[in-house]
Amino acid sequence: MARGSVRWGREASPLRRARLARNWTLENVVEEIDLRTPGGQSGVTPSMVSGWELGRHTTSIGHRKTLCEIYGCTPQELFAFQDDQVSAQAGARLLAGFDELQQAMLATVKGARRCLVVTGSRSRDPAYLEATEAVLAERPGLVYYRVLFGPPHHRLLQEHLLRLLRLRDPRDRGRGVKTLHLGLVEDTAAMPERWFCASERMAVVPIPSLTSHEAFDSGVVLGSEPATRLLDHGRQVYAAARRVETAEELSALGVRLPERSW
Repeated sequence: MARGSVRWGREASPLRRARLARNWTLENVVEEIDLRTPGGQSGVTPSMVSGWELGRHTTSIGHRKTLCEIYGCTPQELFAFQDDQVSAQAGARLLAGFDELQQAMLATVKGARRCLVVTGSRSRDPAYLEATEAVLAERPGLVYYRVLFGPPHHRLLQEHLLRLLRLRDPRDRGRGVKTLHLGLVEDTAAMPERWFCASERMAVVPIPSLTSHEAFDSGVVLGSEPATRLLDHGRQVYAAARRVETAEELSALGVRLPERSW
């Protein structure tokens, strides 16, 4: 069987074997990570460590470095299984043309059942924004993240986000969890803008246009495995972002660019 084709929950991954060789529990690993973290609080939980060991989540670069120090192993030894699994199940496909890109983004939004993460401040496709609003209205349990990198570039996006705030209250926990997460990354020099739309089923990542320096018409669609990793990516960016949870806070951001005709 090809390397990476096995879900590593069925046999011990290298990361789990390294822990078991020391007769450690998941809690022991968390303690070791905390000891090497300024302030003593890494934010890592036993469930996160378990997810790394099972290949359900990708370990970030910072935590990879710490775990390599703890276990005395190289990144290749401990984490190749995570990276191979993503590559094996990527299901990547090039999207060349606006229609293909739009349809893939709509499919990602409409197919979301548990979580939908969108990043970027440049959206202005009415069909895509309206589809997002419709899905959130139809599926109140769907958890939605939108991370902006600086103020919205277009009034259309600002108005869309204002409608979302009327549709859902970010402070509401009526379904047991927060279902609307809006955040703003202010320092885009330290954390450059990135763009993707991801659900638990698939993801779309726009790429520079293959036809024109001005066009928005190219991208890559990814399968469920890398899409799940992008969900984690989006949640981590949101955790580092400033919350935008009221209409007043959103309106105060303003709009970066004047409206254009195209």
